[in-house]
Amino acid sequence: MSARRWYVTTGMLVLMLGGGAAASAGLSPTSAAPGSASVDAVIAQVNGQQVPSRPAVLSKRIIGHSVKDRPIRAWEVGDRQAEVTVVAVADIHGNETGGEVILNSLRDGRAISGVHLWVVPRDNPDGVLRGQRHNARAVDLNRNFGVKWKPLTGYYYAGPRPWSEPETRAQRRFLNRVDPDYVVSFHSPLYGIDVYGAKDRPFARRLSQEMALPIKEFDCAGVCHGTLSQWFNARHEGASVTVELGSDPSERYLTRRGPRGLLAAIGGSR
Repeated sequence: MSARRWYVTTGMLVLMLGGGAAASAGLSPTSAAPGSASVDAVIAQVNGQQVPSRPAVLSKRIIGHSVKDRPIRAWEVGDRQAEVTVVAVADIHGNETGGEVILNSLRDGRAISGVHLWVVPRDNPDGVLRGQRHNARAVDLNRNFGVKWKPLTGYYYAGPRPWSEPETRAQRRFLNRVDPDYVVSFHSPLYGIDVYGAKDRPFARRLSQEMALPIKEFDCAGVCHGTLSQWFNARHEGASVTVELGSDPSERYLTRRGPRGLLAAIGGSR
């Protein structure tokens, strides 16, 4: 028997006798994310090394499906007992993928404290795979929400009616269920924290400071209608802020400064 297999077998017996990793974290087997009690964690515990008291990813959920039936996934990270709940969303425009890198960096195996956080890294999977702004029906999803919707055409085609697209309906259901204190919606190629019609300017300023992005007002040349932030700010007590990452953010920013700054702005750490 290899040393690794011996460690795993022995470690599993230790955990079973001790009540199990999931039970010690207060999670049922179905609510814990697959792989949260990893082989490496078992080996670390057998070796006497410190193991986090809770997994880095608490759960994973499919919140809906795209036009082409691709799953839209959300990961729950952080601390469920925290006072503040945040949902961070990226790729609502499929050719604006910098935010996805930031959000994926927040589920890299290190536990997050101080905030209850959900991340939706790929809100428009069909658009991402096609390398296009729109979904598979050529709808700009960030013009399809049901507040201030207008029948825009062309590049900003808003769909035949509000909520016509499965992706926006999935986001509505999810946000209504979670009802977060804050939503952070990632975009590009503009550059800055958008405070045009902002509901919570102090939060926007924290994002600006911690993520090293300027405060800006983006009016979208008059075509900002039916956006995620407009809908959430009108229908929920919490506040949504749009973060524009610029046309070419560096890999270092997307994997280090961006995730670290976002966590600091929402009160989290790891």
